[in-house]
Amino acid sequence: MNGPALVAAADLGASSGRVMTGRVGPGLLDLHEVHRFPNIPVRAGGTLHWDILRIYQEILNGFQVAARAHDLASLGVDSWGVDYGLLDSGGALLGNPVHYRDSRTDGVVERVLAAVPATELYQVTGIQQLPINTLCQLAAAAGTPQLAAASTLLLIPDLLSYWLTGSVGAEVTNASTTQLLDVRKRTWAASLMERAGIPPGLFPALRGPGDVIGEVLPEVPGLPAGLPVIAVGSHDTASAVVSVPAPGGTFAYISSGTWSLVGMELAAPVLTDASRLENFTNEAGIDGTIRYLRNVAGLWLLQESLRTWSAADLDGLLAAAAREKELGWVIDADDPVLLAPGDMPARIAAACQAAGQAPPASRAQTVRCIMDSLALAHRRAVNAAQELSGQHADTIHLVGGGARNALLCQLTADACGLPVVAGPVEASAIGNILVQARALGVAPGDLDGLRELVRLTQSLRRFEPASSRRRWEAAERALG
Repeated sequence: MNGPALVAAADLGASSGRVMTGRVGPGLLDLHEVHRFPNIPVRAGGTLHWDILRIYQEILNGFQVAARAHDLASLGVDSWGVDYGLLDSGGALLGNPVHYRDSRTDGVVERVLAAVPATELYQVTGIQQLPINTLCQLAAAAGTPQLAAASTLLLIPDLLSYWLTGSVGAEVTNASTTQLLDVRKRTWAASLMERAGIPPGLFPALRGPGDVIGEVLPEVPGLPAGLPVIAVGSHDTASAVVSVPAPGGTFAYISSGTWSLVGMELAAPVLTDASRLENFTNEAGIDGTIRYLRNVAGLWLLQESLRTWSAADLDGLLAAAAREKELGWVIDADDPVLLAPGDMPARIAAACQAAGQAPPASRAQTVRCIMDSLALAHRRAVNAAQELSGQHADTIHLVGGGARNALLCQLTADACGLPVVAGPVEASAIGNILVQARALGVAPGDLDGLRELVRLTQSLRRFEPASSRRRWEAAERALG
């Protein structure tokens, strides 16, 4: 290894984005936050969109600040999955990308499965059936003038990297979320696309984490022309899993943010019918690994509640929630009625009533309901991942923003009956930075080495199970 080198990472989540720099070398991983901004969708003409030009300007602002302060070695971009922009034949964007929470995919799953049966779709792609998947979004867009005019489809991080470099491509970890990638061959599933009525020619060549996408164009303001942009694990969960500080062995992970992505790292996909029926997904990971996981509603429930209340004192609410009784209010955190934006506390109260429980009588009780329900969802997913994969987990690594939430971490340890190691918080940005650094030759060459560097340099906290597993088992049975 050479080193150290300083790189910049744009890490985009569904509710916020950040640009961070990382100095990496032997025994060194030093992070600095350069810029943070809210990621606020826009509803126009009845459709919910990502404000993609603002997102691009925000990451450009962060990269410019970093470039003024440092001699950057490279840049990298990661984001959420499934969403995309369409380019015309001249490379111009055909409208703002549609948000995965938009209602246009309502009822589309049935139409997709009529064209390609669920069992066959899972055998090829290994992806859980969700209406937000790119496959369903494209089916919903069929026949629109925009899709008819499109020449190229770029997923969000690939679109942003295209504007930086002019290079068109699709990084494989994010491409795997589309439900249009052959999970075993790691190639586009062209015949599946054709049967679903999707033109295969929309999809650009695939590239892998560590590939150089291109160099920053001279017309990009405030950045050195020729600065390399490196493909990272451009799906934010793929980058987050890189930074799981596991010292070998087997582990489960929870990438906790707007969504909780709960699963295990495997060497090969699990494509059984039992896995499909449990709605587990097989997404591409770094170095040929499989991210075997299930989406759980995540901190979206809390974020929407805070938005409804216009409440800023999260720490105070969590402290008050910790004093409420354990498992006093429990709902199915994955109930589809909780997916869309809106009055989340009212929907939670209605879900409690539907389950035969008195609804929460205070904000603290609503928050406790969210925390207990998420911990129970984590339990179900961790147990199912072990059973379906045949791989045992002795520890749960909870990374991402939820690692700051001590109540959620402790309740997850209690519910699962396993120790929870919380941290790093900026897991996706760290994974982004490490893959760039490895491509530059200044970080370890294998995942174990990268994870050891995280353990040595980042703040971690351990939570041991502290309450009765029988109570959690009973709560799980009560939900059915």
